[in-house]
Amino acid sequence: MAIHTLLFASLLIFSLIPSSREGNKGRLFSVLQNSLDVTVLEAGKDMVTIKWKLKSSGKVDADATFKTIQVKLCYAPISQVDRPWRKTHNELFKDKTCPHEIVSKPYDKTPQSLDWTVDLDIPTGTYFVRAYGIDGDGQEVAYGQSSDEGRTKNLFSVQAISGGHVSLDIASILFSVFSVVSLLVFFVKEKKKAKLEQRE
Repeated sequence: MAIHTLLFASLLIFSLIPSSREGNKGRLFSVLQNSLDVTVLEAGKDMVTIKWKLKSSGKVDADATFKTIQVKLCYAPISQVDRPWRKTHNELFKDKTCPHEIVSKPYDKTPQSLDWTVDLDIPTGTYFVRAYGIDGDGQEVAYGQSSDEGRTKNLFSVQAISGGHVSLDIASILFSVFSVVSLLVFFVKEKKKAKLEQRE
């Protein structure tokens, strides 16, 4: 009985504590200020250079509430087709457009740059980069993205590693053949040895 009471009390306490996702409940993407300028340069095969800064056309103190900048990799609409787990929602806590965090760091008023190596677990797709200005309460208050409003321009593609290479396939076939041949040779030798022992 004491365990049931303890479990009930802990459930009651945890249900009263708001989670960080609930803090964003009701926050709409459409009301965020588009006050960050984000640029993506493809630097190499698996690396991109991301630059962000406050837009020069923005308000003078548009970044006054920023405490953190959060940069995310986001799916372009072409990579969201027939994939409801990547669906775009205006409510930020439901939005699945930008699930891959690139960096989250304290906000700096000077223009910033980052060379980011694409993680191995990033799926094949077409992407853009979005940066969020986060206030002291952990709420998104502004954004900027490397693509246009319709998310159709300045996109880049990522080709995921399939895990299969021709050289690995050839090596695995050779080792398989070698192991089968070795096993057959062992059985033949053992049979001959057994026959010789029986004759003696």
